[in-house]
Amino acid sequence: MEVHNQETSVEQSKRSAVNIIIDGISGIFLPIVNILSAAGIMKGLLAGAAALKLVSTTEGTYTVLNAMADSLFYYLPMLLAYTAARKFKANPYTAVVIAGVLLYPSLTTRFADHETIRLFGMGVTSVNYPASAIPIILAVGFLVYVERICIKVLPEVIREFFTPLISIVVVSSATLLVFGPAGSLAGDVLAQGYHLVYHFSPVGAGIVLGAIIQPMVIFGLHWSLVPLAINNINLIGYDTILALMGPAAFAQAGAALAVFFKAKDKKFKTLSLSASISALFGVTEPAMFGVNLPMRKPMIAVCCAGAIGGGMAGMFGSSAISFAFPGLATLPAYLGDGFGGFLIACTTGFLIALIATLLVNLEPELEQMQAPGK
Repeated sequence: MEVHNQETSVEQSKRSAVNIIIDGISGIFLPIVNILSAAGIMKGLLAGAAALKLVSTTEGTYTVLNAMADSLFYYLPMLLAYTAARKFKANPYTAVVIAGVLLYPSLTTRFADHETIRLFGMGVTSVNYPASAIPIILAVGFLVYVERICIKVLPEVIREFFTPLISIVVVSSATLLVFGPAGSLAGDVLAQGYHLVYHFSPVGAGIVLGAIIQPMVIFGLHWSLVPLAINNINLIGYDTILALMGPAAFAQAGAALAVFFKAKDKKFKTLSLSASISALFGVTEPAMFGVNLPMRKPMIAVCCAGAIGGGMAGMFGSSAISFAFPGLATLPAYLGDGFGGFLIACTTGFLIALIATLLVNLEPELEQMQAPGK
């Protein structure tokens, strides 16, 4: 009995650790998802305009518009510093200053030239901090403990200004010497690991991710892919994870639209139609939690359609050139390789989920969902 309790305790601690990590990642990225998508759309439209020769990359107009589109991604560590500090209960302004240290022009220039910088006699590894995510998150996590120690140890009369002073010096130094290189290495390892799997079988990767991505959304596990997608774009200039996710998002819209056609209750029909439209624009939660998941069969159709569409996106080599969750409004962010194939894959995912849901018997589920009090 005691052994069983110990095993249960270990399993619960593992689950809680995973929940804490996922909750942390979602709390950091969720506040800036919309602005990330907006910047991604702008970058995609600008890339498309340049490819069609509508604007020259040497013109001042392009330079200014590119600054508007790219500034968020370049200064991403500063936004993440603020949201991470709010999530971890650290001083957000101190966190932003630390992020500013990592992006300071004279440092980033020397890092770009791979010049040797020595800090307190120790060599600082060159890291590309602009558009990075992991180093600043690690830094803010360390900042929490530094601030707690300062508040506990320092006299109250000097605490207010010495705490940020000590925190900036200690955390910035630790980040440049340890967290930056470690975070960059971790990001590179994750990116290379994913690309090994993807290049082994793009179709297989698309089938698996397409099938499980919407169930991952239920538990918030999809947030674990966000840092990896951003790191891929920062490291190699494109990302395939977001493209493989696309058909499943459109499948949610297709399944919800099929429920709209089959439902008789006006209120539920309205809910299904609005949820379908929302999913088409990349917000799948209303369709999933309000329509497809409670009815079960449409959700199964979504997973099957997502797997088929994801495999097609992998086959076409579809990718995102900037970060944006897939949807009609964010299509310009996918104007990279395999864009035509991405459109075909998303359309296929939508149609398969629509047709499959129309063909199955939903009468028992509809009666239950449309019952009084539901």
